[in-house]
Amino acid sequence: MLSTTPRTTLGREKHRGSTDRNDLYEVLDSGLICHLGVVVDGHPMVVPTGYGRIGDTLYLHGSTGARSLRAGQGQQVCVTVTHLDGIVLARSVFNHSVNYRSAVVYGEARLVTDEQERMDGLRALTEQLAPGQWDYARRPTRKELAATAVLALSLEEASVKVRSGAPEDEEEDYALPVWAGVLPVVSSWGAPVPDPVLAGDTATPAHIRDR
Repeated sequence: MLSTTPRTTLGREKHRGSTDRNDLYEVLDSGLICHLGVVVDGHPMVVPTGYGRIGDTLYLHGSTGARSLRAGQGQQVCVTVTHLDGIVLARSVFNHSVNYRSAVVYGEARLVTDEQERMDGLRALTEQLAPGQWDYARRPTRKELAATAVLALSLEEASVKVRSGAPEDEEEDYALPVWAGVLPVVSSWGAPVPDPVLAGDTATPAHIRDR
């Protein structure tokens, strides 16, 4: 079950929350980008970044010079992942909404120093964006690894919130001759666009071609 700390307990629309840890995994595993919230020099900073999950640990990475990653090391951070599934058009403007799946994770970010865990975290990050790419492409060199910071965040303190379905209008508004419903948001992959300077006649690998 998911934690029920003061930070993860929903204040509004509690019926949309989930305490099933598998729902947290689903939101995280089907996403591509998260937003990392940190405090830098006394000011809030929220940055988008890639991520990957291994068990109950989330891994983030970036340049060792990135302010957000430097500020997050050993500090309390907040990571969010959101999927927009549809625009909910109601009969009244007040009741317009969106259908979504979202996860919020709180905790102290840990700088990963163990060499094997760093590689495992980077693999998880790569595979989150492009499954199969870690075993296909060149691995990072020692110089590249030295320029890369990897943060680990426990999924111990997290919440999930989901909205789905039709608009929820006021009873007296259902008779209005105003169209209401859901405009679904659908994401899909386009055809791969090859780098114009590919070596020789390099073919598109199956794990990219068949996504």
